[in-house]
Amino acid sequence: MAQRDTIPQRFKKTTQRYPQYNIVSSKDENGDFQPITYEDFYTMVKTLGTAFLDKGYTRGQHIGIIADNRKEWLQTDLAALSVGLVDVPRGSDSTADEIGYILAHAECPLAFAENAAQANKIFSKIADLPGLKEVVLFDPAPAGDLKVPEGLTLSTLDDLMKQGEKALKKIPDRFEEELEKGEGDELASLLYTSGTTGTPKGVMLTHHSFGFQIDRIQDHVALMPGQVLLSVLPIWHSFERAVTYICVGIGLTLAYSKPVGAVLIPDMAKVRPHWLTSVPRIWEGVRAAIFRKMEKASKTVHRIFTLSVLVGETHAYFLNMLTGRIPHFHKRNVVLDTAISILPVILLYPFRGLANLLVFKKIRKTLGGRFIAGISGGGALPDYVDHFFQAAGILLLEGYGLTETAPVLAVRKQKHPVTGTVGPLLKDIDHRVLNAEGAVLPPGKKGVLYVKSEQIMQGYYKQPEETEKVLKDGWLNTGDIAVFTTTGEIKILGREKDTIVLMGGENIEPVPIEDKLCESPYIDQVMVVGQDKKFLGALIVPNMELVEQYAQEQNIPYVDRAALTENPTIQELFHDEIQKKISPQNGFKPFERIFRFALLPAPFEVGEELTHTLKIRRAVVDKKHKKIIASLFV
Repeated sequence: MAQRDTIPQRFKKTTQRYPQYNIVSSKDENGDFQPITYEDFYTMVKTLGTAFLDKGYTRGQHIGIIADNRKEWLQTDLAALSVGLVDVPRGSDSTADEIGYILAHAECPLAFAENAAQANKIFSKIADLPGLKEVVLFDPAPAGDLKVPEGLTLSTLDDLMKQGEKALKKIPDRFEEELEKGEGDELASLLYTSGTTGTPKGVMLTHHSFGFQIDRIQDHVALMPGQVLLSVLPIWHSFERAVTYICVGIGLTLAYSKPVGAVLIPDMAKVRPHWLTSVPRIWEGVRAAIFRKMEKASKTVHRIFTLSVLVGETHAYFLNMLTGRIPHFHKRNVVLDTAISILPVILLYPFRGLANLLVFKKIRKTLGGRFIAGISGGGALPDYVDHFFQAAGILLLEGYGLTETAPVLAVRKQKHPVTGTVGPLLKDIDHRVLNAEGAVLPPGKKGVLYVKSEQIMQGYYKQPEETEKVLKDGWLNTGDIAVFTTTGEIKILGREKDTIVLMGGENIEPVPIEDKLCESPYIDQVMVVGQDKKFLGALIVPNMELVEQYAQEQNIPYVDRAALTENPTIQELFHDEIQKKISPQNGFKPFERIFRFALLPAPFEVGEELTHTLKIRRAVVDKKHKKIIASLFV
């Protein structure tokens, strides 16, 4: 990539190529999607960028953006980057403490807030923000709802746009001059990790970090100008940021929705997207909703559905075996795979066609009619979810990355997706898998993954000691336990720091166990525990709707949900579910069995026990439920 090649420079080139294509489509007050062309949006970005210059903000300064997905976020982001500012974003579900810490640590003189609620969070921390001089609201300023601290200026985005329009008449060329000054190795963003442990760290990512992926992603996924991508993940998060810049760099349309079934599914019908990027939990939710709907259907419909899923998943498995889309950690025996798989593929084909006609075609129709694939990232895609969507003929491409790599490192190839893996690394990424002694391991052997490429962060802002822990000589320790196939795909087995070591010395990766347990319709969330103990235990968040339904069927009286979870019959139900899932028949070793469990009355919540990408903050759960965990091992 050229040295002078920033995200805004790419945006400008896309605008010149496809001026009348839509860059963004967002909802108006009536819930209707309103598109904006690249040409019109470029004018909006230019106007706001000129306002930044007119107000005296200079290259390299940091600005906060506290807001969720909306066109104003993208406008502000591109305008800031165009004139050399560095954005520091966070979502509106962040706490006042988080926002205060981030804006103070990043030394932001300016912060954008989505609305009065976000502005008030900032105002509540103003004593810790001596460098903050101005707050700008995306929404119009509400009368009487805001008490602006002394010494702080409050304005709206509309105010800045008016200032930019006037300034453009005085300095018409200044914006373009600043945009062209930008260089690829300049800092573009400070992304503060929502990490599973510790204080957020400011990951320093350059324009080059994000641009690296734009140049290489199409070797894996055939994104085309004019296509529509439904955006549901937090736009400030590294995965969605990368997706946004990839779309802007290629010429796609971003349509903003919400990761809630009641909103997402109707929006799919309205927008008819080609692509959807999401975290695994969204796909789990879609699958669970389909299964719940079928359970309420007539016995005949339910049986047809169940049989169709079985046929579809079995056919997909043997088809994957025949076409080399099952991961091989030792050299593949093509003759044997063909001999085993070809007859089942042929025999099941007509039944697969019938299942498609009766069931799967209707499911695919809900995705809008021109859906190509979903791209899942931000965590491991459970096998049972992957298998179901394969059965339904809906392509899911699992990807992998870290905030520190901006983030995309790997993604399954659209033309040859190897199930159970996150695909091969992007081109020009060096890698090595190391064991505990630091020896490089061959394919088929699991160890900690290290990567080296031009996309890797500059480091953690103002935290050189933390940077040194993970980044040495250009090699980033991902902290993930991985194993490569013989054909170059990666399977991620879990986090090194999440490994549970039992008293007997057995090393256990909790994620595969947790994923398997979540296949039970009665289990919504789970965390396996047992560090330095004789056996494993589990904290389980039940699906209380189904548990109550079961209680009614069994004529179990109860006062409230908390009492219901203590009922012996309900406890026996979960014991049986656990024993069925975590068994030798499902590939689990004896020391991976769950011997004791506790049912939690309240779900894990984002910002507390969960990160913004729905990963478990194990340290938080350990602390919050310390007594319950201890009771499992008495």
